[in-house]
Amino acid sequence: MPRFLPFPALRYGADDLDAVTAPPYDVLSEAEVGAFAARSEHNIVRVDVPRGGPERYERAAAVLRQWRADGVLVADREPTFTLYRMRFADATGAIRVIAGVLGGLEVVDDGAGGVLPHERTTPKDSTDRLDLTRATATNLSPVWGLSLASGLAQLLAAPGELLGTVTGGGVEHRVERVADADRVAAVAAAVGSADVLIADGHHRYAVSRTYRDEVRAATGRHDSAAEETLTFVQELVADQLSVAAIHRLYAGVSLDDLIRALQPWFALEPTPFPDAATLAAMEEHGFLVLVGPDVAWRLIPRQAVFDGARALDGAWLELALDGSNATVTYQHGLAETLDAVTTGAASAAVLIRPVSVAEIRRTALEGLLMPPKSTFFTPKLKTGLVLRPLA
Repeated sequence: MPRFLPFPALRYGADDLDAVTAPPYDVLSEAEVGAFAARSEHNIVRVDVPRGGPERYERAAAVLRQWRADGVLVADREPTFTLYRMRFADATGAIRVIAGVLGGLEVVDDGAGGVLPHERTTPKDSTDRLDLTRATATNLSPVWGLSLASGLAQLLAAPGELLGTVTGGGVEHRVERVADADRVAAVAAAVGSADVLIADGHHRYAVSRTYRDEVRAATGRHDSAAEETLTFVQELVADQLSVAAIHRLYAGVSLDDLIRALQPWFALEPTPFPDAATLAAMEEHGFLVLVGPDVAWRLIPRQAVFDGARALDGAWLELALDGSNATVTYQHGLAETLDAVTTGAASAAVLIRPVSVAEIRRTALEGLLMPPKSTFFTPKLKTGLVLRPLA
């Protein structure tokens, strides 16, 4: 089972957290990076999303060192955990609270167990994150982990020392410090008692493994801070998860050819162009939706054709389109998906349903992998609420 350790967290000392925090680097456009940087000379994007030439990583590291020297960022005096709560209204309008804990999760070798992937990852250049980690010697953005430890949510229910809140996009982000030795030990023991499934941040975790190996090779040490990586861990239970779908965009094939490829697997029924009500109907009645530039069809799985395949929309589509010329990309959000089709950026789209919590748990317990981009965990964690120094 993986270690989960407290650490002397690096935090903003006096700045308004709303002015200095930002969404994760991998969901920000260039324009959004500029807008967050303009909020404050201390906004975290100035370190986490450095811009410019090859020297940008060393420049980011210099900025981080200066902030620490000036007291903009201040380290806790002792190892601590940070409780992180997100309060928001879900798609039904119900108020939800997701509670997890930020700490240092053990970096394990690929396939060693303890920390498990939940989906196949698409090829991605990790050089940017690795170069930034080398330069700053800091974990800037957390991995998101789902713990199979029963009772973790209850253990995190009591408040810690309130450090601040940030509200944006309909979500209140709240951070609380836990320094009490007994509670720290209890949280560490709970997370360390069961496997942790990576929900988001597979590439960040892989970069942490590469960086750990580099530190081992350079120092001969197996006890440095690089042996763990900054991770938000919550219990894998239904009321602690909010999972959205990531829809499929297809190119390299005509809409007619795509229909011909899908017909042996799905019955196609014409349906009105999709809207938000369509997504609810898909979950209620068990169908997918194929979308063309100005037309749409319900995709109703034919009887028995998917016997033996996992009950995942993404897996069904992979099977149905295997051997076709279609190339697939991924898009979260109904409006963005429809826009890609209506503007011609994609030949067609298929709207899929969110993966159930039961299927996510099955993935963990059976050591399975879902197709790439099967899950979109929301809301997104803020970057800048807690940093984890590696040196």
